[in-house]
Amino acid sequence: MREKVLKYIREQRLLEAGDRLAVACSGGADSVALLRILNELRGELGIVLSVAHFHHGIRGAEADADQRFVKDLASTLQLDFAAGSGDAPACAAAHKISLETAARELRHQWFAGLVEQRAASKIATAHTLDDQAETVLMRIIRGTGARGLTGIAPLHQAKHLVRPLLEIRRKEVEEYLTATGQRWREDSSNLDTGHTRNRIRHTLLPLLEREFNPAIRQTLAGLAELARGEEEFWDQELSQLLPRLVREGKPSRSGRSLSGRSAEVLALDLQALRSQPLALRRLILHSTASRLGAALEFKHIQQLAELMEHRKPGKKLALPGGLWANCTQRELHLGKQTLELPENYCYSLPIPGEVAVPELGFTIRARLISAGKQKVSGYNSATLLNPNMLGPELMVRNWRAGDRFFPAHTRSPKKVKELLQPGRLGREFSPVERRQWPVIESSGQIVWMRGFPVAQNFACSSGDAVLIEELKMNAEAEE
Repeated sequence: MREKVLKYIREQRLLEAGDRLAVACSGGADSVALLRILNELRGELGIVLSVAHFHHGIRGAEADADQRFVKDLASTLQLDFAAGSGDAPACAAAHKISLETAARELRHQWFAGLVEQRAASKIATAHTLDDQAETVLMRIIRGTGARGLTGIAPLHQAKHLVRPLLEIRRKEVEEYLTATGQRWREDSSNLDTGHTRNRIRHTLLPLLEREFNPAIRQTLAGLAELARGEEEFWDQELSQLLPRLVREGKPSRSGRSLSGRSAEVLALDLQALRSQPLALRRLILHSTASRLGAALEFKHIQQLAELMEHRKPGKKLALPGGLWANCTQRELHLGKQTLELPENYCYSLPIPGEVAVPELGFTIRARLISAGKQKVSGYNSATLLNPNMLGPELMVRNWRAGDRFFPAHTRSPKKVKELLQPGRLGREFSPVERRQWPVIESSGQIVWMRGFPVAQNFACSSGDAVLIEELKMNAEAEE
């Protein structure tokens, strides 16, 4: 297995000599095996290794024990250890996303912080061939295009992620750990068939393996590799073609686009678009919609194709994400609906106490945590405020232009506008959601912002602390 991983790292060019690699280790079999193998290979690869563990605030004492296990393993291997934490259930509720998605976004946000602080140049995660098969199958079931079939990429440059185990089966991992006498932790949530991935893992894939194709996992992983190669080719084609076909701006009376007139309208040259092969036309339409923040399904692409063919003047097609489309004689126009943004809000928040924020549909609570009497599992200084640094009450409000925030464990203050970019939090936001994003200030300084660690100079490392919670209205918080 060691040689197999080394070969894959070199073939995919995942690592270079001098890389500072943090291994994301949960304590489970896959990540423990990845850590042990990379520790064996670090001299040969010329890399500096460390261990990174993230506590999601989900499984209480079991997760606390996982963190202790990983910390002890790092100590045994004489590697630097970094721990982060977050409240995945609260994040899921606040953003109306699944618990799995919330946990991933919080984890990746923390990984990004490690890279920004130069604690690591790359993060290694322990996704295996089985994870790849599960991901591809899940996307097929939910509905996907060619891009979705690419599954999990070996290298994610934007997030500095590498996946050295993508050609390794889970059973190979356990055989390796057993042979070396290395223990690992079992995550009880992996047995919960309430999660789609677990039903695929424990029910559907074994059925397909038993009744249809004994090599179904390898087949699905191979499909992902084929799709990834084709995706790279089409991305190169689009990068050369789109600048010639798509222009920003509303059309002039002559039918030509006036560049720069409106960035919220994109115009496509119909004659040039029709001259492209069908597959490329679909990719162009999908990519153009993505530039405007809309994710279109196949049926929506078909509707656009029909609009292009019939070109009924004045007919406007409504699409998801506030997108609209219409045709002139020469161009297909895609644009965003203009939304009337809500007014600003501002509410007083006592310590301790809570305040309802109807604009968010949440109640914001400031809870005093006594370090000597009450244990808060999964929290660290990045999630708790120092009450001695705060005024007698806080102000909950939506962010405003010019606001700056300095999250704990980052190198410098940032404009809130920059922090709300999709790359920071892992997803796009609607204009209304973005405008209403909450911050909390004390004496005119922002000390808390949804989705980020507390302010650097206000973080609490010991003693009493203030915990900020977001609760759905009419719902009780968990104590």
